[in-house]
Amino acid sequence: MADITMRRQVLLFISVIYLSTALGQVSYSIPEEMVKGSFVGNIAQDLGLDVKRLKSGKARVFTRDKSDEYIELNNDRGVLLIKDRIDREALCGQTTPCALHFKIILENPMEFYSVTIEITDVNDNPPSFEKNNVKFKISESAVSGAKFILDRAVDPDVGSNGLQTYKLEPKDNFVVKLHDQADGTKNVEMVLEKPLDREKNEHLSLVLTAVDGGEPQMSGTMQILITVLDVNDNAPVFTQPIYKTSIKENAPVGTVVVTVTATDADPGSNGRITYSISSMLDNARGLFEINDENGEIRLKGNVDYEKARTFQINIRASDDGGLVDSCKVMIDVTDMNDNKPDVHIISKSNVISEDAKPGTVVTMINVEDADSGENGKVQCSINNNIPFVMKSTSNDFYSLVTDSDLDRERASEYNITVTCSDEGVPSLSSSVTLTLQISDVNDNAPVFERSSYEAYIVENNTPGLSIFTVKARDADWNQNARVSYILEDSSVNGVPVSSYVSVSADSGVIHAVRSFDYEQIKDFQFRVKAQDGGSPPLSSNVTVKIMIQDQNDNPPQVLYPVQTGGSLVAEMVPRSADVGYLVTKVVAVDVDSGQNAWLSYKLQKATDRALFEVGLQNGEIRTIRQVTDKDAVKQRLTVIVEDNGQPSRSATVIVNVAVADSFPEVLSEFTDFPHDKEYNDNLTFYLVLALAVVSFLFITCLVVIISVKIYRWRQSRILYHSNLPVIPYYPPRYSDTLGTGTLPHVYNYEVCRTTDSRKSDCKFGRAGSQNVLIMDPSSTGTMQRIQSEKSILDEPDSPLEVRLHVPLLVSVRKSSPFS
Repeated sequence: MADITMRRQVLLFISVIYLSTALGQVSYSIPEEMVKGSFVGNIAQDLGLDVKRLKSGKARVFTRDKSDEYIELNNDRGVLLIKDRIDREALCGQTTPCALHFKIILENPMEFYSVTIEITDVNDNPPSFEKNNVKFKISESAVSGAKFILDRAVDPDVGSNGLQTYKLEPKDNFVVKLHDQADGTKNVEMVLEKPLDREKNEHLSLVLTAVDGGEPQMSGTMQILITVLDVNDNAPVFTQPIYKTSIKENAPVGTVVVTVTATDADPGSNGRITYSISSMLDNARGLFEINDENGEIRLKGNVDYEKARTFQINIRASDDGGLVDSCKVMIDVTDMNDNKPDVHIISKSNVISEDAKPGTVVTMINVEDADSGENGKVQCSINNNIPFVMKSTSNDFYSLVTDSDLDRERASEYNITVTCSDEGVPSLSSSVTLTLQISDVNDNAPVFERSSYEAYIVENNTPGLSIFTVKARDADWNQNARVSYILEDSSVNGVPVSSYVSVSADSGVIHAVRSFDYEQIKDFQFRVKAQDGGSPPLSSNVTVKIMIQDQNDNPPQVLYPVQTGGSLVAEMVPRSADVGYLVTKVVAVDVDSGQNAWLSYKLQKATDRALFEVGLQNGEIRTIRQVTDKDAVKQRLTVIVEDNGQPSRSATVIVNVAVADSFPEVLSEFTDFPHDKEYNDNLTFYLVLALAVVSFLFITCLVVIISVKIYRWRQSRILYHSNLPVIPYYPPRYSDTLGTGTLPHVYNYEVCRTTDSRKSDCKFGRAGSQNVLIMDPSSTGTMQRIQSEKSILDEPDSPLEVRLHVPLLVSVRKSSPFS
């Protein structure tokens, strides 16, 4: 039979599978009891979706009931499969049609599709009675047509597979009849056709068989035991054929639901009535009990409006004589607001990008309230002052969507509380809290802490010295907030700024690349760019100005009086000079700046300190008393010039002062001024060395030229005796002008003589590229102009310098063989 049943299931599945898709809905029809892993339908094809979309969207089955226990989605194939055996009777009971309702949820973007799978019945349950046997006491005087209510059989199957008819065996005295009820059920009655005779049969045993209409047909039996009694004239009679009452759900056990009453006109034991429950629907089993003496029906279990809204109980009243009557009790369950809304998150995103557009779905929520009416109406809301809003997409479904632009820098996380309340009195509510992270988008450029920077560095710094640090902050997060510093290309006085400073890419520390000199550059500026690590990167820049601070690294320089190597400069002061007579002024400068360039003048040494003084600020040398005849003609003053730096630097200058009224007096006095022996000895050595070198070069050149001339003369003699034409040959770098020869060199000896006959100097004119050769056709030779040079002999103590120049011209000429 099992093989036949399975074959029938497969054939039924193949034949009755039904598909309809519209507006994101798809329906299938399958038989119950299919084996695990059986194919239900190709959901991807039926919904018009690509299998890749199912995978990328993390498609899954969502249901509020237990549908996901029976059906599973295979994302790799895009099909629905049987996850576990489906028992239609356990799933739906007598409800028809029986169906599984669930949704296919996809993410990125969020979508859902409704799926309905109808479960068709298979005849896998036989009819059954609650009791295996039932006993009746029937009077032998019972007339034909007397009715006796029997317990109904129950068949969990539905339709043609459900209970169809009853058979009563044997049929000697009784037949079975069915009576339709208003609720669609049928009462089973045993009707007396042939009177009973206690004397013949005091006890009867009948079998009631319930048969369904399935294929193959299945049945169930119940034994009826009848005891034949003596005559009982009056049967019990209920005061109402139908009792109607109501009870609140969640009423406590023991609550009196209703009391039924029946009367019997017979006296004695024939009039004593016993109450019992003859039959009840499946949903009422175990919930109610009746007091067999007073007919009081009490609550035995818990009733739930959400599970069953009405109950029907058949009550039987019987006397001791075996006569019975029956009535029906209809119990309505009153709904109470005892169920909170059930909030279930179908799909949610824990992270959303801050550049998400308004209307982006963040979370999908399903809300159900098991209550009915106003108690089951639900409204959902979220906390205020957040950029999100709840929207109802369909019955019991809500979407949490963005209501405005998001900004991670303003709020990086939201705790969203969704509260759903019903409209019952008092209202019940449920809430769920969602934590949503806002992911960063590179929408903020780095911002420097200051609009511009100025920094100072002392000159003569060490290369690589850290000057200062620029700092920029980026309001973004992680890689988008990682700031790198870049030195923008520019130039300072035509030199790339990178040769002056460098910027650390990570820290923004600016280093000096070179040592700065305040006297060459006092300040310069450049731009630093801060760039984040986003894609694409954002940047900003700032102007940095570096100020070079002066350091006292330059001593004062004396401009006047000029200090020469060998000449002597003297200032004359007449003997008639008064007090405060301005002798001269020491002029000095300091290339430093600020206080490093403030100069002060002091008289360090003097021949006569009581005669002269130096102005501290202006360097003026003045007499401080009247000059007398006793004062020496030769006065030597040493003036020190100091700057105001720390530490200070100084320079000294020697000022020679001649106290005399006439120049001859000065000349006679300063002629015998002692000379610097070391200076003169060095000068003599260099002059002798120079003379020796020049003489050697002259003799060498003379020998070479004579050799060349002899060689040419011999060559010309050979050519003269031959018949070949004579072609003049002029060696390079030589010229022959007017037959004067090929060596027109003029040597100019300059003899310098000073007033001091003990010393004399000689200067030799330079030969080579510094000589300028002047050609004059009217002359018979070449003249060589010698550049004049400054005499290397300057005697510093001579008051008067006399130079005697005696040019000595030596011309060497030799006739060419061709002239």
